Amino acid sequence: MYRARYSNDRAETTVIKPFEPSRSFCYHFSRYQAIPELLVLPEVASGAPFRLIDSSKPIIDKHLTIDQQATMVRKKHSDRVESILKIIKFYIPFIAKNTGQLISLGNGFFRLPTPEDINEDELEDAELEEAVSEGDLAEVDTFEGSIYAFSFPTLVQADAPFPIKVGKATGDVGMRVEAQCKGSATFENPVILGCWQVKRVGAVELAIHKVLQSRGKWRENAPGKEWFDTTIEEIQSIVTFIKN
Repeated sequence: MYRARYSNDRAETTVIKPFEPSRSFCYHFSRYQAIPELLVLPEVASGAPFRLIDSSKPIIDKHLTIDQQATMVRKKHSDRVESILKIIKFYIPFIAKNTGQLISLGNGFFRLPTPEDINEDELEDAELEEAVSEGDLAEVDTFEGSIYAFSFPTLVQADAPFPIKVGKATGDVGMRVEAQCKGSATFENPVILGCWQVKRVGAVELAIHKVLQSRGKWRENAPGKEWFDTTIEEIQSIVTFIKN
């Protein structure tokens, strides 16, 4: 069996799914097991171009036996059959590209997206997703607020990435950060590193999170959500691109 991770910006639930010879299994394995592990590989997280099949095959081998990979599955509404391995090798690039987690360079090579890869259509999709999750479709087009970044003094590094919380606020940022830290297991007061006034604050926050996640910066095991190993300069560059 394999461990599949279903996550979003609000919660994360780990689900154990047994192997089964089906396209549904191949899809879920590709999206929730293989791709998340792929994105944090050093050769991928660096942002340099990489050959997808060369990086993804060891992940497949780690979780599926040779016999499981060779298991044949009948194609729906057809007499054709394909192996589990072949189906997964199709789904990984298909899902990664269509969810914006990787950029195809052709000839089997991919790279992580950069802020320059974000376009207006992607921001509209992010805005709609945020609106649905907040249940506030009517106000999403005019919803303004602040993107903020904070950390704690002992975590701050001068010349290296360190844990930073990136969130949004529609009111006073200082009060928002204070409310988030109140009652948490820390003996330090938070320090606000940056604050940016933006339009469509939900869409901008989601776009920043997606770029940082695609770069392998998300701190999965942090005692809270929306924490990333990054720098204030990196966040600033993403915000600047989106605002412009």
